[in-house]
Formats: sequence, C-alpha cells, structure tokens
Amino acid sequence: MMQKQRTIKNPVTVSGVGLHTGVKVNLTFKPAPENHWYKFKRIDLEGAPEIEVDADNVSDTSRGTTLQQHGAKISTTEHALAALVGLEIDNAIIEVDGPEVPILDGSSAPFIDALLQAGIVEQNADREVYVLDEVLSYEEPARNVEMLAVPSPDYRITVMVDYNSPVLGTQHAQLHKINEFQKDFSTCRTFCFLHELEALVKHDLIKGGDLNNAIVVVDKEISQDKLDDLARLFNKPSVQVKEKGILNNVQLHFQNEPARHKLLDIVGDFALVGMPIQCHILAARPGHAANVEFARKIKEVINVTG
Repeated sequence: MMQKQRTIKNPVTVSGVGLHTGVKVNLTFKPAPENHWYKFKRIDLEGAPEIEVDADNVSDTSRGTTLQQHGAKISTTEHALAALVGLEIDNAIIEVDGPEVPILDGSSAPFIDALLQAGIVEQNADREVYVLDEVLSYEEPARNVEMLAVPSPDYRITVMVDYNSPVLGTQHAQLHKINEFQKDFSTCRTFCFLHELEALVKHDLIKGGDLNNAIVVVDKEISQDKLDDLARLFNKPSVQVKEKGILNNVQLHFQNEPARHKLLDIVGDFALVGMPIQCHILAARPGHAANVEFARKIKEVINVTG
C-alpha cells in the first residue's frame, strides 16, 4: 500500500550556537508543499537564498556536511536532516539566520522534539521511494572505508566503526526499520578524541564547543594539569577521566553510542539522495566524505534508471 507524503503542521524554532562558528542561530522548520523535499533558506542574507538538500550541492565535509548554492552556504546539516528522515517527513523548509545549524546537544534529539511539537500531517501525494534492485559499492582505501548498498524490503543501515582505540574498540550498530530511529539513535551524540579536541581548540575551530555537546574519548595518558586546563577552557569546575576513558562531561546513553552516532550521520547525509530510499546500507568506518560520495552515486543511479 502506497504511503502518503508528510510535512509538518506548524512552524517550530530551535536556537543555539554553531559548533565551529560559535555564531548564535535560530533554525525554523516550516511546512512545505508536496514533492518539495528539503531546502535550507538563509533568511539573514539578501534575497533569502535557498539551498537544496542535494549531494551535488555539498561543498565541504571536513567537520560535518556543508551545503552551498546560490551564493549561500550552510554547515553541519546532518543532525537536523537525520531528524526529518527519521520521522519520515518528506517535505520541509528549514530557515536559518546564520551560517551553521546549531549543535545543541550534539545529537538529533532536540530537532526530533521540535518536529513532534510542530505536528506531522499527511499530504495528498503518494510518497515516491526509490527501491534499489542492484548492489552498489563505494570504497575509500586511504581511510579504510567500505560501503555497500544491497536490495532490502526496508530501509536498513548497519555500521561498523574501528578507530584502533583501546577505549572504543570495534563497535557495531544496526537500524532495521526507519521507525526505530527516534528511540534508538536520535539521542546519540557526536564524539571526538581528546587529541582532536585539543587540535581544534588550538586552531580556533570549535568556537561553539562545549563539553555538553560531545563525547570526548581519552585513549592516552593525560596529566592533571592538562585536565585542569580543559576545565578552565570550557568553564567547568573540574574534568576527570572515567574508567572507560571517557571524560566525565556526559553519561553514555548506549555502550556503543559512537557507532550509533555514525549511523545517525548516515541517515542525515543520505537525505542528499533527494528522496526516500529502500535498501540496506552496510558501512565500515564511514565518515561524511564517504557518505556524501555514496549518496551521490545512488542519486546518479536513480537519475539513470528513472
């Protein structure tokens, strides 16, 4: 039975700072007509240019997925897009008054909460889903990334991450149906290693960073002086390392939260295909660059097969 397209009932706004820019931004989800998919709208720029959520509009994947079109740019799009896909919302306008989507707590959960508050409504048009009927693959040997898309009765995603870290080890996560996203994946936050955090701070690249919006993995010995420096930097009374090598800034929601967050990123980045897809994505050591390239490959297949 064909499902109907869906949008939201009312506009809803979330506010916060961009992780990398540190700029405060208001993001408003708005209803959109049938067959619209997702578009960002930079209402702070002259003419309020729109940016289509499309793999061909990706301009950067170094610290998140950045889209650029009509002279406008929007960064760190993946968590907001994952919320839309995870709730099976087909059409939305996403107005922003700054250059980056707010990081909030580093997950999709605040966006999910906002969209549920806005209400979800069915539209008249049938939902068009691309059903994959062949096996597609993508490899990035330099980063040891392997991705596969195979035919499946549902949209499924299986992820394996392995960072050669004694703290994280090898982790797996699997989504069997998209309706599992809200409960089992949306709350999973972004993560980084302490040495990455130090380098980003040193280069002034996480101006909106806060120890409340990321899981920080410590896989090497660290002195108390360095921990004290971190506490001062992020305006915390103290910072400690837990037994498992995680800073005491957050409690893990799941033992494999990092793998689940990588799955969340795939859900968001694969919105760049431009329509719902039905296949099983298997991903080993994925990242934004690989996600985008594989989404682009799937989009090309859709364009060829019609």
